[in-house]
Amino acid sequence: MTIYRVVVLLSLLVLFTLSTATTVVDFCVADLKFPKGPAGFPCKNPANVTVNDFVFSGLSVPGDTTTNVFKVAVTGAFDTTFPALNGLGLSMARLDIGVGGVVPIHSHRASELIMVIDGAILAGFISEDNTAYYKTLYKGDIMIFPQSMLHFQVNMGKKPALAFVSLDSPNPGFQITSSSLFSNDLPKKVIEKITALDASQVKKLKKMFRGTN
Repeated sequence: MTIYRVVVLLSLLVLFTLSTATTVVDFCVADLKFPKGPAGFPCKNPANVTVNDFVFSGLSVPGDTTTNVFKVAVTGAFDTTFPALNGLGLSMARLDIGVGGVVPIHSHRASELIMVIDGAILAGFISEDNTAYYKTLYKGDIMIFPQSMLHFQVNMGKKPALAFVSLDSPNPGFQITSSSLFSNDLPKKVIEKITALDASQVKKLKKMFRGTN
């Protein structure tokens, strides 16, 4: 099965899970010249819309997993990179994970469906009652991460892993727990109190994520 067929299949799986809604226009290609509001971007003038607005080729290109500590690259087809998604309630991303790489524990404001294309990926999420649901996924396997749940992916194999994910939002957000805690100016003493980490651990992580204070 080619990558392109997999992408189409994954898109259809998400589309079938979306509830139908009445709309007054066929589409609303985002006009990125204007600021984004709670409902998304304003619509591009339909007279200026072409077929190219509905095509995105970025997911065919492997991401560079050598430029960050996590050895991972996420290539997103979101409303800011694929404006035709504006208002349609879905998006996609390519996930390249190098050997020993990990997508650290994070959350979205959307539900996520992952499909493994190559390699072995340990994927899981933690529910509100602190139950951990995790399993190693292989080529063709899919797994769902419910909205807002903390979740993660780890390359468990001896070669790079590839997966595609689809989310039920054109801009799902992406908040990595460790980066959020340690890459800002929140004082070390505060982080020690809210995480139960000792001073040396907080100092190390602040340095790793280039935080201050």
